[in-house]
Amino acid sequence: MSDESRERRVAWLARLGLVLLSILGRTWRVRFTNSEVLHAEHAQGRGVILALWHGQLLPLLWANRRRHMAVIVSEHSDGEIIARVAIALGIHPVRGSTTRGAARALLGAAREVDAGYDLAITPDGPRGPARSVAPGALHIAQRTGAAVIPISAAARRAWRLNSWDGFLIPKPFTRVVVTYGTPIRIDSDAARKAAEASNALQLAIDAATAAAQAQA
Repeated sequence: MSDESRERRVAWLARLGLVLLSILGRTWRVRFTNSEVLHAEHAQGRGVILALWHGQLLPLLWANRRRHMAVIVSEHSDGEIIARVAIALGIHPVRGSTTRGAARALLGAAREVDAGYDLAITPDGPRGPARSVAPGALHIAQRTGAAVIPISAAARRAWRLNSWDGFLIPKPFTRVVVTYGTPIRIDSDAARKAAEASNALQLAIDAATAAAQAQA
């Protein structure tokens, strides 16, 4: 496929995805829980790092549209589609991942947080394994001093794609619960305790997911 054909295909899929998400998302009844942990950080003038599982990206992008937020998006072709949808939703994409463009992505992400943006990152993206924690979020937190806040979404009725991440698509007119978990702070000693910090983040995101599911 030529570069021109690939560009047309990506542009068409991004437009289609945005239209479908807009139609579907407007029917969702979104409710936020435990959001006071986020407001407490914002009250101190600080941006945060929002850590979520890749499979929950769709409802969380919609729920956070038009907010002062950036998101790390992979440089794979599917990442380009997500990046364009994110821009249309008022979310600033930072390109790169743990597998491609990692150094540039971490530097760009740290700059966004330092500028006061909230940064959404999928520690298990872009290719998995599902619900595993790559070190990117922890590195950014250590560099910026920002809190890592787990965030999760659950839907009362939803489709799940047969993909590595079990991608979540809430059904029309369903309730979507977005839950924030307990903030995690990464100290300067985190490099020596990387496994411990990764495990703590994984458990925290899973706990937020369980809380969201219990209330959906």
